[in-house]
Amino acid sequence: MIAINRSVLTVLAATLALSGCVSIGAGGEPPVSLLTLTPTTNAPIGSGAATGGEGNAGAIAVLTPETPAKLDVIRVPVTVSDTEIAYLQEAFWIEKPSRLFRRLLGETLRTKGAGLVLDSDDTPTLASQFVRGTLLDMTYEAQTSSVVVRFDAIRSDTEGVVTSRRFEARESGVLPEAASVGPAMNRAANEVAGDVADWVLSEN
Repeated sequence: MIAINRSVLTVLAATLALSGCVSIGAGGEPPVSLLTLTPTTNAPIGSGAATGGEGNAGAIAVLTPETPAKLDVIRVPVTVSDTEIAYLQEAFWIEKPSRLFRRLLGETLRTKGAGLVLDSDDTPTLASQFVRGTLLDMTYEAQTSSVVVRFDAIRSDTEGVVTSRRFEARESGVLPEAASVGPAMNRAANEVAGDVADWVLSEN
């Protein structure tokens, strides 16, 4: 999923200066591979769900999260200091993090038995519940050698009830290279998606 050429990076990662691991620009050669998010578990093949009755009760629509500008790209942000952001070299998402996280959360809800989950742009008005929010971070923190995923979730329904909660997961001891950051980010994103799904389902 996240394999890249490690012949040099693995040996030198511990001694590379941070300035050699991040960059501000997005130019250069195309990446050897692209990062993505994959669920730790999937709904079984052949499983499905349907809504019935008036109002399609039980359908959940997962909307694409809002993001700050640093995540509105296919790069992995690196927090260098309280006032400085750079981007990890040779680390590119296959698409913007907001859409990757949306599908991960949708699949996590299905796996946990949420019934009909709509996590694409098709017919979201069929749902009686909506999960949206702001993906604040899918970031590498240089000061702590950590990845962090932070999501402000909002759940609403057709009766006008709205609740919100902040979720966060982090993993420390991560080298500043795509081969290490990618899997760690995936684990953290899955942890957040699982916590959000449990919260949404507990509200039903």
